[in-house]
Amino acid sequence: MRPGNRNSLTDVAGVLVGHHYVRDDDATLGSGAATGSTVVRVPGGAVAAVDVRGGGPGTRETDLLDPSNTVQQVNAILLSGGSAYGLAAADGIMAWLEEQGEGIPMDEDGHVVPIVPGAVIFDLPVGDWQTRPTAEFGYRAVEAAGEQFETGSVGAGVGARAGTLKGGVGTASVLTADGFTVGALVVANPVGSVFDPHTGLTWGDPRFFGLREADPDQLAAANALDPKGTPLNTTIGVVATDARLSSNGCKRMAMAAHDGLARAIRPAHSPLDGDTMFALATGTAASTAEYPPMPAAFRDELPIVDSVCAAAAIAVERAIADAVLAATSVAGIPTYRELLSSVFRPEEG
Repeated sequence: MRPGNRNSLTDVAGVLVGHHYVRDDDATLGSGAATGSTVVRVPGGAVAAVDVRGGGPGTRETDLLDPSNTVQQVNAILLSGGSAYGLAAADGIMAWLEEQGEGIPMDEDGHVVPIVPGAVIFDLPVGDWQTRPTAEFGYRAVEAAGEQFETGSVGAGVGARAGTLKGGVGTASVLTADGFTVGALVVANPVGSVFDPHTGLTWGDPRFFGLREADPDQLAAANALDPKGTPLNTTIGVVATDARLSSNGCKRMAMAAHDGLARAIRPAHSPLDGDTMFALATGTAASTAEYPPMPAAFRDELPIVDSVCAAAAIAVERAIADAVLAATSVAGIPTYRELLSSVFRPEEG
């Protein structure tokens, strides 16, 4: 499946991304500023769902996204560092959205309630434990949201660690055969490994990135790194599509997103991770294909759900690899590019 124009979540029309973060380049583990927040904004709202698979999630408003519940749309999604403290960034997002009049209309006087679910990663040991996202982080991140955004050690990924290596924010998109765009944005902070210890290649679709097997000496050095050494981790993210889906369809897409996570991280969904994937559907595109008739007992959207779910898994797999490839060192945490530079072809290194 080929990527969209930017190979980004924002290839899905109407989806915007913004970051706000603090990063002390002289930080050492346990000292210095290294945390941030990332916001996925959908002006006008989008149908949403969530799937939580990890054993230690830190989340907000996820019960609201159950398809059986009343509210079917969200205005933004928060992804943040700071562990449970970082959920405070959602208050700033709500404040900014309220100023713009975005949210559920509550009366004729213009009062609204913005819907902002969120999830956090555990990054507190990387920087100063007392430095974590506040409401100001969320306000500034949503204010900065646009189609262009940075990846790597930015936003919610500043303090992320992907196993023994530096993690971060990654993104990817996939164009489906029936005319839809599916994008993913992931904050990779797992306890599991993101590379094959036998080859040095990323678990996440190394052929897509044009990688080759690592030099044996570099591979040995990477394999000799000490374990991550923290009991709390988590990979979180958002998948989005321009297809028109119900909340049930979004739920299936969020579930499929975890397949991509499990391809790119080993092990995934451990009791020490809080793996959480949100799904959004903007409904701005129509299918270019004719689908075979479905049995009467099946939902009409089933062929579309099937198509976007397959693409969501691929987009997440690539986005996790992108997060690791784009990461730069923070607090002395080694990066994939530093340790395994031999996997890159000369023209790409």
